[in-house]
Amino acid sequence: MVISADKVVLFHYTLTDEEGEVLDSSEGHGPLAYIHGQGNIIPGLENALAGKSVGDRLDVTVTPEEGYGLRDEDLIQAVPKNAFEGVDVIEPGMQFHAEGPEGLQLVTVLEVLDDEVILDGNHPMAGLVLNFAVEITDIRDATAEELDHGHVHGPDGHHHH
Repeated sequence: MVISADKVVLFHYTLTDEEGEVLDSSEGHGPLAYIHGQGNIIPGLENALAGKSVGDRLDVTVTPEEGYGLRDEDLIQAVPKNAFEGVDVIEPGMQFHAEGPEGLQLVTVLEVLDDEVILDGNHPMAGLVLNFAVEITDIRDATAEELDHGHVHGPDGHHHH
């Protein structure tokens, strides 16, 4: 069986940046499961996996345009410190979920000033070239329910990324 639309694909991966630093890995977590053709994973990786089979190993380089997008400086904004009620310590690098125009978005604290906090609404991996080392471990047909919901169910879990 090869990877095509509406197949559930399980794969192990290690993600590194251009310097070779590991950003993310399935090591110790079990493989990632997704439904091919549903936009569950970034386009550059999904496109590279099409037509592959169980046991295939591949290295995929994904440009920002095919990954988490280019950085948008307009997504950097200052917020009054009192917007963080109940948070005792705010430090650079901390991440919060904030209500944005497109619903919930992840923001990262860039710097903390006297009475305001500078937030970055870009995805932490926006603007990065991503290198994936992938090993495909399983391919199966998605169930009708999985296709209806648009994500994988069952022992491979409800992996929402």
